[in-house]
Amino acid sequence: MAAGAAAIALLVTGCGGKSKDHPASSSGGAPAAGKLPQATTFATLKNIAKDSGAGADGTVAHPTTALPVSATPGGPPVATLPAKELGGPTWVPVVETKPGWDRVLLPSRPNGSTGWIASDKVQKAKSPYTVKVDTSARRLSLLKSGRSLGTWTVAVGAPKTPTPAGRTFILASLAPSKPTYSPLILPVGAHSESLDTFGGGPGTVAFHGWPQKSVFGQAVTHGCVRVPADALNLLAKVPLGTPVTISN
Repeated sequence: MAAGAAAIALLVTGCGGKSKDHPASSSGGAPAAGKLPQATTFATLKNIAKDSGAGADGTVAHPTTALPVSATPGGPPVATLPAKELGGPTWVPVVETKPGWDRVLLPSRPNGSTGWIASDKVQKAKSPYTVKVDTSARRLSLLKSGRSLGTWTVAVGAPKTPTPAGRTFILASLAPSKPTYSPLILPVGAHSESLDTFGGGPGTVAFHGWPQKSVFGQAVTHGCVRVPADALNLLAKVPLGTPVTISN
């Protein structure tokens, strides 16, 4: 499992400024003929609605088995949401509900993709946390039940590779067996808007640490958000699926 986590963590090594090859993943790539694409960080979905930015109340959903994803409640499936993502359980935020159906944020391209899944086929929980990133101020804020747990100066995407704005969520928690620039990497359900790929991965954006404190307050990354060690320690406690709002 540690080796697998280390390999998956290469998805976001581009943010560290060092390119590495990423091995092929069974969760990504083009779907076989006649099969629906999996709604993972490796996929680009078509005929899917975009996030309106409203409606989330901290409810997060986990499919216990792979579920069909529809563009409208009860509509024909356009993708499949797997029970696992990047080696861990899939948890996604619920942004709208209708009888029998939940509209959830998806981790696929394009950023802000949403889809409808059957509400009786998921486990639900509620995250009390809110993560906010202001790229102009280069500031990250973490709140729990509306109470601030801290605000930190962070490093964000460079002008040519900006951190994408919009609502996303904590997608996974990866602890590389041989960490280089960060002991923990927290991918989110968003991708670089200027890089189709980096280091062999799909350009997934993430929160992670950085050994040189001089980068904090700078716009120098390939889209990821580099955070101080104390911020990373608190973010590690945030449940998967917790919404993240990135503004500029």
